[in-house]
Amino acid sequence: MRRRVVVTGLGSISALGPTAREFWSALSDGRPGIQPLQSAEPGSLRFSHGAEVRDFEPAAHLEPGQVELLDRFAQFAVVAAREAVRDAGLDWTPALRERTAVICGSAVGGQASQDAQFVELYRRSRDRVHPLTIPRVMSSAGASHVAMEFGLTGPAYSVSSACSSASHAIGQALWMVRDGRADVALTGGSEAPFGYASLKAWEALRVISTDTCRPFSRDRKGMILGEGAAMLVLEPLEEARARGARIYAELVGSGLSSDAHHITQPAVAGPARAMRAALEDGGLPPDAIGYINAHGTGTIGNDATETRAIVDVFGAHARSLAVSSTKSLHGHALGAAGALEAVATVLALHHGVLPPTANFTAPDPECDLDVVPNRAREARVDAALSNSFAFGGLNAVLALRAMPRNSD
Repeated sequence: MRRRVVVTGLGSISALGPTAREFWSALSDGRPGIQPLQSAEPGSLRFSHGAEVRDFEPAAHLEPGQVELLDRFAQFAVVAAREAVRDAGLDWTPALRERTAVICGSAVGGQASQDAQFVELYRRSRDRVHPLTIPRVMSSAGASHVAMEFGLTGPAYSVSSACSSASHAIGQALWMVRDGRADVALTGGSEAPFGYASLKAWEALRVISTDTCRPFSRDRKGMILGEGAAMLVLEPLEEARARGARIYAELVGSGLSSDAHHITQPAVAGPARAMRAALEDGGLPPDAIGYINAHGTGTIGNDATETRAIVDVFGAHARSLAVSSTKSLHGHALGAAGALEAVATVLALHHGVLPPTANFTAPDPECDLDVVPNRAREARVDAALSNSFAFGGLNAVLALRAMPRNSD
């Protein structure tokens, strides 16, 4: 039996703040978290700004042994998961622990830990590295530590598909709960890519903006790296209602595709297929969608390509859609981006407020959509999409539907 799946808990930590509440406050106020980099010496990179999590003290959240064992990206995953579980008000019984899935996304895993050990080997000429390097670096560590945090013994694993990692993870969690393979899923993504070697690699790719991220603007210069984590609690609608849970939104569909085109250059057909697949999986006609949280990286190629894909799927209705990129506020958090944007989309539906595309300056004829420039907009829409399109042409789109206000 196909069960309806709803979102009952949210947690996040990002450049916009240490909680989902602060995340939403900054989004709805249009306050970007993009600031001068703390992770690199001034002048050491061609770019100077990022969306870093500021003032994060691991010892305030974790036991000393955990601080030693967990890389920053996994620390973020645990912090966001704790908030999501508290928010959902779950009562962990032994049976529920066995029936809860943990599915997390991370593109690059423990970059900070890996970078630190490269310094030991190649700069300081030491002949050994820290014995916990592998457990810290592996991209599955976030999922493992989240499962251990709550004693969850159901399916648990990590997805790594570049910038679509978290959206792939959330989509798989949806299907698992919907099909009865799990009764609850704790799902999302985490990333902490601000190691110096990683920053130099992004510098070499020449896709990072030298000032800020302004998706869909004619004078956009590229993306801004971000970090953080977001987690969602998914459960069947009937069970959520039975226990009196607050229901934020319904997660109705997931659409996946591959461009099979190019390792870095986007294409129109793949993203369009993923959006159509999400609509079909969710049983939604195109004209039911009122808002799209765009992949919207702020690069020349992505934004124009995504615009064409949206027009390809929605036709004339594309001109009636609100399409914004919250990466202009929280940066591009790579494997965690889809989770942060899913939380943004859930809260947009829940509150009836569409977050803006910040830093917008001038329209681009190749991005001729309503991009909700600079200011949030009060608007209650019935359904929304959240787009994630990754390097290598790995596309994942989530479809969500608003719930009646009396579902709170």
